[in-house]
Amino acid sequence: MAKINECETLSPKQQLDLKNKRLVRKLLWMLLGSLLFAFALVPIYDVLCEMTGLNGKTKNSAAVLAEAKVDNSRWVTVQFTTNVMPGLGWNFYPKQSSIKMHPGQIETVIFVAKNTTNQVVVGRAIPSITPGIAAANLKKIECFCFVNQALKPGEEKEMPLRFFVSPQLPVDVSDMTLSYAFFPSVDEGK
Repeated sequence: MAKINECETLSPKQQLDLKNKRLVRKLLWMLLGSLLFAFALVPIYDVLCEMTGLNGKTKNSAAVLAEAKVDNSRWVTVQFTTNVMPGLGWNFYPKQSSIKMHPGQIETVIFVAKNTTNQVVVGRAIPSITPGIAAANLKKIECFCFVNQALKPGEEKEMPLRFFVSPQLPVDVSDMTLSYAFFPSVDEGK
Protein backbone atom coordinates (compact mmCIF):
# COMPACT_ATOMS: atom_id res chain seq x y z
CA MET A 1 0.00 0.00 0.00
CA ALA A 2 2.87 2.33 0.77
CA LYS A 3 4.25 1.78 -2.74
CA ILE A 4 0.96 2.86 -4.28
CA ASN A 5 0.92 6.05 -2.22
CA GLU A 6 4.61 6.54 -3.01
CA CYS A 7 3.91 6.23 -6.75
CA GLU A 8 1.03 8.68 -6.48
CA THR A 9 3.31 11.31 -4.97
CA LEU A 10 5.82 10.96 -7.80
CA SER A 11 5.62 13.02 -10.92
CA PRO A 12 4.49 11.26 -14.13
CA LYS A 13 8.09 11.22 -15.41
CA GLN A 14 9.35 9.66 -12.15
CA GLN A 15 6.55 7.06 -12.29
CA LEU A 16 7.51 6.19 -15.85
CA ASP A 17 11.20 5.91 -14.87
CA LEU A 18 10.29 3.59 -11.97
CA LYS A 19 8.14 1.39 -14.23
CA ASN A 20 10.93 1.24 -16.83
CA LYS A 21 13.48 0.19 -14.17
CA ARG A 22 11.15 -2.61 -13.01
CA LEU A 23 10.63 -3.73 -16.60
CA VAL A 24 14.39 -3.76 -17.29
CA ARG A 25 14.96 -5.87 -14.13
CA LYS A 26 12.28 -8.34 -15.22
CA LEU A 27 13.73 -8.55 -18.73
CA LEU A 28 17.25 -9.13 -17.34
CA TRP A 29 15.94 -11.96 -15.14
CA MET A 30 14.18 -13.47 -18.17
CA LEU A 31 17.38 -13.18 -20.21
CA LEU A 32 19.43 -14.83 -17.47
CA GLY A 33 16.84 -17.62 -17.16
CA SER A 34 16.84 -18.16 -20.93
CA LEU A 35 20.64 -18.39 -21.04
CA LEU A 36 20.72 -20.90 -18.17
CA PHE A 37 18.01 -22.95 -19.88
CA ALA A 38 19.92 -22.89 -23.19
CA PHE A 39 23.10 -24.18 -21.53
CA ALA A 40 21.14 -26.87 -19.68
CA LEU A 41 19.47 -28.11 -22.89
CA VAL A 42 22.53 -29.94 -24.24
CA PRO A 43 23.03 -32.27 -21.24
CA ILE A 44 19.27 -32.72 -20.87
CA TYR A 45 19.01 -33.65 -24.57
CA ASP A 46 21.90 -36.12 -24.26
CA VAL A 47 20.30 -37.82 -21.25
CA LEU A 48 16.92 -37.94 -22.97
CA CYS A 49 18.44 -39.40 -26.14
CA GLU A 50 20.40 -42.02 -24.21
CA MET A 51 17.34 -43.05 -22.21
CA THR A 52 14.99 -43.29 -25.19
CA GLY A 53 17.44 -44.12 -27.98
CA LEU A 54 16.26 -41.00 -29.79
CA ASN A 55 18.48 -39.91 -32.68
CA GLY A 56 20.40 -43.19 -32.59
CA LYS A 57 22.04 -42.49 -29.27
CA THR A 58 22.15 -45.65 -27.23
CA LYS A 59 24.06 -46.92 -24.24
CA ASN A 60 27.36 -48.14 -25.63
CA SER A 61 29.35 -49.33 -22.63
CA ALA A 62 30.55 -52.86 -22.05
CA ALA A 63 28.05 -53.05 -19.18
CA VAL A 64 25.25 -53.57 -21.72
CA LEU A 65 26.77 -56.95 -22.57
CA ALA A 66 25.19 -58.25 -19.36
CA GLU A 67 21.82 -57.84 -21.12
CA ALA A 68 22.94 -60.07 -23.99
CA LYS A 69 21.03 -63.23 -23.05
CA VAL A 70 19.96 -64.75 -26.34
CA ASP A 71 16.22 -65.20 -26.90
CA ASN A 72 16.12 -68.13 -29.35
CA SER A 73 12.31 -68.10 -29.47
CA ARG A 74 12.09 -65.21 -31.96
CA TRP A 75 13.84 -63.47 -34.83
CA VAL A 76 14.50 -59.82 -35.56
CA THR A 77 15.48 -58.47 -38.98
CA VAL A 78 17.80 -55.46 -38.96
CA GLN A 79 18.09 -53.58 -42.26
CA PHE A 80 21.00 -51.25 -43.00
CA THR A 81 20.83 -48.10 -45.10
CA THR A 82 23.44 -45.44 -45.74
CA ASN A 83 23.64 -41.85 -46.98
CA VAL A 84 26.55 -39.56 -47.75
CA MET A 85 25.90 -35.86 -47.34
CA PRO A 86 26.99 -33.43 -50.06
CA GLY A 87 30.59 -32.25 -49.80
CA LEU A 88 32.01 -35.47 -48.35
CA GLY A 89 33.11 -37.16 -51.59
CA TRP A 90 32.73 -40.72 -50.33
CA ASN A 91 31.03 -43.92 -51.38
CA PHE A 92 29.59 -45.62 -48.31
CA TYR A 93 27.58 -48.83 -48.06
CA PRO A 94 27.00 -51.94 -45.90
CA LYS A 95 28.45 -55.24 -47.17
CA GLN A 96 25.05 -56.79 -46.42
CA SER A 97 21.75 -54.96 -46.61
CA SER A 98 20.10 -56.82 -43.71
CA ILE A 99 20.66 -59.46 -41.09
CA LYS A 100 18.26 -61.83 -39.34
CA MET A 101 19.20 -62.46 -35.71
CA HIS A 102 17.89 -63.53 -32.32
CA PRO A 103 17.54 -60.79 -29.68
CA GLY A 104 20.64 -60.89 -27.46
CA GLN A 105 22.81 -62.42 -30.20
CA ILE A 106 25.97 -60.39 -30.86
CA GLU A 107 26.58 -59.73 -34.55
CA THR A 108 29.20 -57.90 -36.61
CA VAL A 109 28.36 -56.11 -39.83
CA ILE A 110 30.96 -54.50 -42.09
CA PHE A 111 30.44 -51.12 -43.74
CA VAL A 112 32.72 -49.90 -46.53
CA ALA A 113 33.73 -46.29 -47.14
CA LYS A 114 35.83 -45.07 -50.07
CA ASN A 115 37.22 -41.58 -50.55
CA THR A 116 36.62 -40.63 -54.20
CA THR A 117 38.43 -37.29 -53.94
CA ASN A 118 42.11 -36.39 -54.32
CA GLN A 119 42.47 -35.07 -50.77
CA VAL A 120 42.18 -36.36 -47.20
CA VAL A 121 38.55 -36.18 -46.11
CA VAL A 122 37.24 -36.57 -42.57
CA GLY A 123 33.67 -37.69 -41.95
CA ARG A 124 31.41 -38.46 -39.03
CA ALA A 125 28.63 -41.05 -39.11
CA ILE A 126 25.32 -40.21 -37.43
CA PRO A 127 23.03 -43.18 -36.75
CA SER A 128 19.26 -43.24 -36.87
CA ILE A 129 17.13 -46.19 -35.81
CA THR A 130 13.49 -46.85 -36.67
CA PRO A 131 10.96 -47.58 -35.32
CA GLY A 132 11.59 -45.38 -32.28
CA ILE A 133 10.88 -48.16 -29.78
CA ALA A 134 13.66 -50.21 -31.38
CA ALA A 135 16.23 -47.42 -30.89
CA ALA A 136 16.42 -47.96 -27.14
CA ASN A 137 16.93 -51.69 -27.70
CA LEU A 138 19.80 -51.62 -30.21
CA LYS A 139 23.05 -51.81 -28.26
CA LYS A 140 26.29 -50.94 -30.08
CA ILE A 141 29.46 -52.50 -28.67
CA GLU A 142 31.87 -51.26 -31.33
CA CYS A 143 31.02 -48.72 -34.01
CA PHE A 144 32.79 -46.50 -36.51
CA CYS A 145 30.23 -43.85 -35.53
CA PHE A 146 31.92 -43.33 -32.14
CA VAL A 147 34.77 -41.28 -33.69
CA ASN A 148 35.58 -39.25 -36.81
CA GLN A 149 36.85 -41.28 -39.78
CA ALA A 150 39.65 -39.96 -42.00
CA LEU A 151 40.29 -41.38 -45.47
CA LYS A 152 43.25 -40.57 -47.69
CA PRO A 153 42.70 -39.89 -51.41
CA GLY A 154 41.32 -43.04 -53.04
CA GLU A 155 41.48 -45.02 -49.76
CA GLU A 156 38.87 -47.67 -49.08
CA LYS A 157 38.23 -48.74 -45.50
CA GLU A 158 36.16 -51.52 -43.95
CA MET A 159 34.48 -50.38 -40.77
CA PRO A 160 32.90 -52.87 -38.36
CA LEU A 161 29.72 -52.45 -36.36
CA ARG A 162 29.34 -54.88 -33.45
CA PHE A 163 25.93 -54.85 -31.84
CA PHE A 164 23.02 -56.79 -30.44
CA VAL A 165 19.30 -56.23 -30.04
CA SER A 166 18.15 -56.33 -26.44
CA PRO A 167 15.83 -59.21 -25.50
CA GLN A 168 13.60 -56.52 -23.93
CA LEU A 169 12.59 -55.43 -27.44
CA PRO A 170 8.77 -55.66 -27.54
CA VAL A 171 7.61 -58.93 -29.11
CA ASP A 172 5.53 -57.13 -31.76
CA VAL A 173 8.68 -55.49 -33.20
CA SER A 174 10.33 -57.89 -35.61
CA ASP A 175 11.91 -55.44 -38.08
CA MET A 176 14.09 -52.39 -37.57
CA THR A 177 16.23 -50.17 -39.75
CA LEU A 178 19.63 -48.81 -38.78
CA SER A 179 20.56 -45.93 -41.04
CA TYR A 180 23.88 -44.09 -41.10
CA ALA A 181 24.41 -40.67 -42.63
CA PHE A 182 28.05 -39.60 -43.11
CA PHE A 183 28.66 -35.86 -42.78
CA PRO A 184 31.82 -33.87 -43.52
CA SER A 185 33.71 -33.21 -40.29
CA VAL A 186 36.67 -31.10 -39.27
CA ASP A 187 39.77 -33.22 -38.62
CA GLU A 188 40.85 -32.54 -35.04
CA GLY A 189 44.51 -32.92 -36.05
CA LYS A 190 44.53 -29.92 -38.41
